[in-house]
Amino acid sequence: MSESPTRRTVFRVLGIDPAAAGPTGYGIIESDGRNCRMVHYGALKVAEKLRKESAGAALQAVHALICGLLRDFSPDALAVEAIFSALNVKTALRLAEVRGVVLLAAAQHGITVHSYAPRLIKASVAGYGNADKQHVQAMVRSLLAMTEIPEPAHAADALAVALCHMQHEQFRVRFAVPAMSAVKSSRLLRGRNAPRASGALAARIQPLR
Repeated sequence: MSESPTRRTVFRVLGIDPAAAGPTGYGIIESDGRNCRMVHYGALKVAEKLRKESAGAALQAVHALICGLLRDFSPDALAVEAIFSALNVKTALRLAEVRGVVLLAAAQHGITVHSYAPRLIKASVAGYGNADKQHVQAMVRSLLAMTEIPEPAHAADALAVALCHMQHEQFRVRFAVPAMSAVKSSRLLRGRNAPRASGALAARIQPLR
C-alpha cells in the first residue's frame, strides 16, 4: 500500500524488518520537520517452493526488493532491525544472511545503514521494550496518522524501525550530536562534499513541534 511519492523538502527513511523464514517487512516514512507520514509499506514473502528449489532465492528476492525501493523512492537513510542475541544459532545465521543482502544493496546505492535493537525500536514507538505486535501496530498507525492498522505485522515493524531512526535523527539535530559513522561513510562515498551534505541534511531534519 502506498501514497503519492511526490517529494518535498523532507527527510525520508526506509525501514527494513528482516526475517529468517517469514516475510521481510519494509516501510518508508518522511518528515518535513512538523509532520511525519507514511509513504509506502508492505512485506515480501518468498514462495516456499522457490525457497526449496534454490538456497539463494529468498536472498535474491530481498536484494531485488531493496534495490527497487532505493531506486524508486530515493530515501535519505536506511534503518534495519538488529539481530536479537537470544535467538538460536540457526535463526541468527539466517537473519545475518538477510541483513547482509540489505547492507550490500545499500552499499551499491551509496546509502548509509543504521541498525537498532528490537527493544529500542519498541521503546521508541510504543513506550516500552516489551510491547507486543498489536501495540506496535496501533502506535505506528497513531504516530503516522494512518487511516488503518498497517498489515501485515512485519510491515508495521518495518515502519517502526523507520520511526525509531527518525526520532534518533531529530534528537541528534536538536542537541547537535555528531553522527560519526554517518560522516565517515559520507566521506568515503562523496569525498570533499561530505561536510556540505551534512549541513544540508541538518537543515532538513528539524525537531517536531
